[in-house]
Amino acid sequence: MTDAGAVRVEIGVESLEGVRIADAAGATRVELCTGLSVGGLTPNLALIEAAVAAASKVQVHVLIRPRPGDFRYSTDEVAIMRADVARARQAGAHGVVIGVLDEHGHVAADANAELIAAAEGMEVTCHRAFDVCADPYEGFDQLLESGFTRLLTSGRQVSVLDGASLITRLVTLADGRIQVMACGGLRADNARRVIELTGVRDLHAAVRVPVPALTQPDGTDVSFAEIGAPSGYDHFVTDADGVAALCEAARLSV
Repeated sequence: MTDAGAVRVEIGVESLEGVRIADAAGATRVELCTGLSVGGLTPNLALIEAAVAAASKVQVHVLIRPRPGDFRYSTDEVAIMRADVARARQAGAHGVVIGVLDEHGHVAADANAELIAAAEGMEVTCHRAFDVCADPYEGFDQLLESGFTRLLTSGRQVSVLDGASLITRLVTLADGRIQVMACGGLRADNARRVIELTGVRDLHAAVRVPVPALTQPDGTDVSFAEIGAPSGYDHFVTDADGVAALCEAARLSV
């Protein structure tokens, strides 16, 4: 069992190597996904199964998000998400990461309840759909009523430090009923400050570095480089040194 006083670290990863890096560094969880450059998308079943098999101590939590963009999903999309939750559960994942808003931007109680029911026996995290919901306090109350295990939030700001005041308020309102997990530019060099400011015991980060691109063949301007990759780079991978440093900073913050 995890020490109640410990600071838990979750790493957003897109590959088996990312799972292994997080595991070796002592992270508590990985959020397994693809498409981190668009906020994360549902990974395929083969990757989920391989990640569960590769994990030694780290828990595998699967992001369920069928497309980029907002979190107002159609009936068909919710049905697909429900099936993805069931598949993740059958594959042995420890948890899922979900979030649905209604057409007005409020937390969609019925759709989230469907997904939570499909995740029976698993931990369920509400992702950053919360950060764009119509009313954070009304939304937080709905999350409490729905039975989510935890909430991932940057405090509705790009930077976790800019959103620290709301995160602090949510930790107080939670009163132990839900775990509030901070994210948003969180790294080893600011982890202690975030913990001190907010009182969170859960940190989340996708710690990545870009991979140099191959030289483009003469006569072509075609590129399939990942969105957001710097010029001369192709895609991103999990940064082993950065993950290790963040996990160590969390341990030293206890």
